[in-house]
Amino acid sequence: MPRSSSGRRLWLRAARRNAGRDEAAVWIIRDGRRQISTGCGVDDHAEAERRLAAHIESKYSPIRRERPLSEIRVADVINIYLLDVVPGQARPAKAGERAVRLLAFFGVMNLDEVNGAQCRAYEASRKGKGRSNKGTGGGARRDLQDLAAAINHHAEEGLHRGAVRVALPPRGKARQRWLTRSEVARLLWTCWRAREVQEGAETDKRPLRHLCRFLLLDVYTGSRPGAVLRASWVRGPGLSRVDTVNAVFDRHAEGARETNKRQPTVRLAPGLLAHLKRWEKIDITKTPPQAHVVTFNSRPVASVKTALAHACSLAKLSGGVTSYTLRHTAASWLVAKGIPTRKVADFLGTSEPMILSDYGHLAPNYQDEAAAAIGRR
Repeated sequence: MPRSSSGRRLWLRAARRNAGRDEAAVWIIRDGRRQISTGCGVDDHAEAERRLAAHIESKYSPIRRERPLSEIRVADVINIYLLDVVPGQARPAKAGERAVRLLAFFGVMNLDEVNGAQCRAYEASRKGKGRSNKGTGGGARRDLQDLAAAINHHAEEGLHRGAVRVALPPRGKARQRWLTRSEVARLLWTCWRAREVQEGAETDKRPLRHLCRFLLLDVYTGSRPGAVLRASWVRGPGLSRVDTVNAVFDRHAEGARETNKRQPTVRLAPGLLAHLKRWEKIDITKTPPQAHVVTFNSRPVASVKTALAHACSLAKLSGGVTSYTLRHTAASWLVAKGIPTRKVADFLGTSEPMILSDYGHLAPNYQDEAAAAIGRR
């Protein structure tokens, strides 16, 4: 009796000598009796996974009818989710990347094989592979949340019955790093003064000055980095709008769908508004006029990750400062000023429980009532 196929999967073919030539080790896609070279070496496992996922997607047409769990491939479930749900999400490309990783591990399994042990094995396989998760699960929790969503969607479509439980790794500790006012001032001063160094000598180029606008708009509105980088003086598809006339920042990009990450319009602080009016006057008089608030060499900026890391290094700021640290900073400053947590949550576009759990201890009257009560008869 022939053995059943174990499905499409990756296999590392060892280095060998073929037709008189030495061939390096390479990742191979095994599809039944077929062996398809990915062209990826031993150290390029991530690209090999992407090519396996592409191969599975090209060869595999998902079946849309109710079947027992033991007959439903996880690849079917994920592909249906990619077709039905992901295109309507705010960041479909990111969801696609997570699907590639899930397909590489779970794609050959049937739905009844998904259990806690396999989820923990997936978490172990991701250790040290996340961009900022050295030694941790490499984003396994977020990937598995997508797997759970795909399985739930499959069930809601009436394509399977029975419970399939995805065991999620524990939630990571929330980032608590925020900047003091003196640290923000030091970072701004560093960005303004820093010069580009070429062949050991300073030049007249100022490669970090564009960060000054980003830092001020982010800290004083508590906005997510994407909203700040999309900020524009004019309305347009995909742009958030800085309205200096009405002193508001409309953070929700025009034409973008609503998600659970709310981005309500926020009032601009008087000090920030003065800067914005000056910047707008400079930008609209340029030839051609400059629409985006944050630019580098007159072009919109897609990411400040590298520039901000360099600026923090020059300013000697420790503790893993990222663009999201600025949002935490805004929340921390507001809570420390005694602003009601409901108003802080509304200003940032988040939930009050999150403000209470992450920043409540910074309130000036934190535990005052309890401290007074414990000593009272």
